[in-house]
Amino acid sequence: LTGKLKLKFMTGTLALSVFTAVLGSLEFGYNIGVINAPQKIIEEDYNATWIHRYGEPIPTGTLTSLWSLSVAIFSIGGMFSSFCVGFVSEWLGRRKAMLINNLFAFIGGSLMGLSKLCRSFEMMIMGRFIIGAFCGLSSGLTPMYVGEIAPTSLRGALGTLHQLAIVTGILLAQILGLESLLGGADLWPVLLGLTVVPTVLQMSLLPFCPESPRFLYIVRCQEHHAKSGLRRLTGRHEVGDMLAEMKEEKRRMDMERKVSIPELFRSPSYRQPMIIAIMLQLSQQLSGVNAIFYYSTSIFIKAGVQSPVYATIGAGVVNCAFTVVSLFLIERMGRRTLHMLGLGGMCICAIVMTIALALLENVPWMSYICMLAIFGFVAFFEVGPGPIPWFFVAELFSQGPRPAAMAVAGCSNWTANFIIGMGFQYVANAAGPYVFLIFAALLLFFLIFTFFHVPETRGKTFDQIASNFHSSNRRISLDIGLDMDTDGEIEKDSTELDYLGDTSHN
Repeated sequence: LTGKLKLKFMTGTLALSVFTAVLGSLEFGYNIGVINAPQKIIEEDYNATWIHRYGEPIPTGTLTSLWSLSVAIFSIGGMFSSFCVGFVSEWLGRRKAMLINNLFAFIGGSLMGLSKLCRSFEMMIMGRFIIGAFCGLSSGLTPMYVGEIAPTSLRGALGTLHQLAIVTGILLAQILGLESLLGGADLWPVLLGLTVVPTVLQMSLLPFCPESPRFLYIVRCQEHHAKSGLRRLTGRHEVGDMLAEMKEEKRRMDMERKVSIPELFRSPSYRQPMIIAIMLQLSQQLSGVNAIFYYSTSIFIKAGVQSPVYATIGAGVVNCAFTVVSLFLIERMGRRTLHMLGLGGMCICAIVMTIALALLENVPWMSYICMLAIFGFVAFFEVGPGPIPWFFVAELFSQGPRPAAMAVAGCSNWTANFIIGMGFQYVANAAGPYVFLIFAALLLFFLIFTFFHVPETRGKTFDQIASNFHSSNRRISLDIGLDMDTDGEIEKDSTELDYLGDTSHN
């Protein structure tokens, strides 16, 4: 399909629905980046609170532990809530779940914003936990909702908007976190509390967005409401062909058992895509990119970069720019190719970064090489490992197992996020300039895994992708010592909610 024809099917309702959904992703990114720039000032406030309570300065070890907890407990909240994505999305529906999830953001933002006034670092830590719970649910609900309402030919590009909103949130937090803006001693609570602004905006807009027609028809059996949602999303009055496709998928789903999380690993049909989904999520978090986002300012200081805060913002700009680039490449080059390109580029940049940091004391100009390596690392991340894992999981599964799969994949992502957030500083202190060699080795491993085991999903419907796993267990077996279903190839008709008909010419 040409770009003009694709644009023709981007209706106002579809654009509004996607924009509203990714506001949750914007908050996700904002709360990743907001804790970085004002670190020293918040630590000073923790010390002032300790002196007010106990009459003596806070011990260095205690301060380090409190700060690490403030950073990492965000991931703990996300880890727990992400595991509930499947249950919540099926119980409340995609739209209502996003609406109610905003209560977590409002409570968490309020606790963080009021923590200085109340002289309570406990409020700060609890606020980070609750806002993490919001982000954990949002990280599953947003790509699920966007993937279900998007036409096949736009699914990759619209799915990438989730990641674009995340990196935009990170950049916004970095800019507002400048000491000359909101990162000062008096205004940092406002900086943290600003997360309630997109919360209020999303709560205001969600009532104008339709529920996922796939969810309404296949899960809730509400044909009338599903038809109404399709008409709003497509701008077409006649949607009988789309309903016919959903009827066929529902018929097939009714013939299968309800898919639980254990079933995802027991069934050969689901086990392969589930392992691929988990590995893709791990390739995103264990790449080391969040180590840069969480601790970028301190990394630039060690690299000898002048104005490290502005260098961090520069990394954020690169982050956003290359996410936009991936929007245009995702449907042209394919998910698998871009993911491998990103992993390979990051591996090379991690090695260059290690060499630059190791030679820095003897070769001062290596600070510029280190900065360029960090920028390159971030750029390659946004080409592949950044945006692709989030919506790739939704593409690997049909309507039935998708919620459970999103929950497991999301929990894997957040668990790895927590490990990096809590452990990187300790590993960096022990390994020194060679810490990024660990990430280089992991990136090489994920590159090899992707080459041998990850299929291409560009231009394919959800049901076609699932059929490939049913029919090719022997061909793409992960060789993990488990029995695989090796029946002959099964041809299945497409049952995708496909607004644009044949997508073979994308």
